[in-house]
Amino acid sequence: MTPYLSYDEPLFRPPSEAYSLIFQVTLGCSWNQCAFCEMYTSKKFKVKKEADIFKEIEAFSNFSSDIKKVFLADGNAFVLSFERLSRILDKLNESFPKLTRISAYALPKDILSKTEEELQILVKKGLKLLYVGIESGDNELLERINKGETFESTSEALIKARKAGLKLSVMILNGLGGKKYTEQHAINSAKVVNAIQPEYLSTLVLSFPYGVDHFKDRFDGDFEELSKVELILEMGNFISQLQLENTIFRSDHASNYLILKGILNRDKEELLGRISQVLQDPVHANLRPEWMRGL
Repeated sequence: MTPYLSYDEPLFRPPSEAYSLIFQVTLGCSWNQCAFCEMYTSKKFKVKKEADIFKEIEAFSNFSSDIKKVFLADGNAFVLSFERLSRILDKLNESFPKLTRISAYALPKDILSKTEEELQILVKKGLKLLYVGIESGDNELLERINKGETFESTSEALIKARKAGLKLSVMILNGLGGKKYTEQHAINSAKVVNAIQPEYLSTLVLSFPYGVDHFKDRFDGDFEELSKVELILEMGNFISQLQLENTIFRSDHASNYLILKGILNRDKEELLGRISQVLQDPVHANLRPEWMRGL
């Protein structure tokens, strides 16, 4: 009989972790103050007891040959100390000898709290990939959404992670600054991504699970939502500024109106051409309908 994991809901994971075994090593998000994010507002951040984590891992040890990937949840499990993460990785490797990848969400500040040597040790123990929501590279906008990070802290942390051997999957939030901040959001987001040169880059569209007015109340400034066409125009501005060597790009999340996929900068002109076609004739552009977003 397959063991059962009782998750503290809600549980979120990146799309690419659909077939990974997920262990919650923390509950919620240690920051949990971003104006746009409602993911963990129902939770109070908590570090799970190590003994409880180990029991859950041991419960799946009989399926060790089937376990190839593990994702550590919740919102930023990488906030755990080097020592605790190291012990968890040791336990995972002991229990699942065929593991090929361990991954987790992280905040830039989580990375900066660890030395380069500590990061290298974690990589050797199987931690291969970190997912980081950059959201924007614009310092004014980062302050207005209360991200708790800056262009400088983000670029420093993620460059440090890459130097230590970690792969990075980063996310930019299309439409985050509304009409007023759209240009600086696009330009400076491209600048921070260029500085980092991540292995993976994705974009999501800002959504309003509790309505636009709720977001406006949390946003420190004037906010006017972008239209579909304006969102795609901002995407074009962002992509046009990118100078990447070999980054897998995806804009195919359920929140996106226009699905874009490619490798940057190899497919840059093709992607910009697709955006140009949409802007020239948005009525016949076959954009994802509103009712499909979020499915």
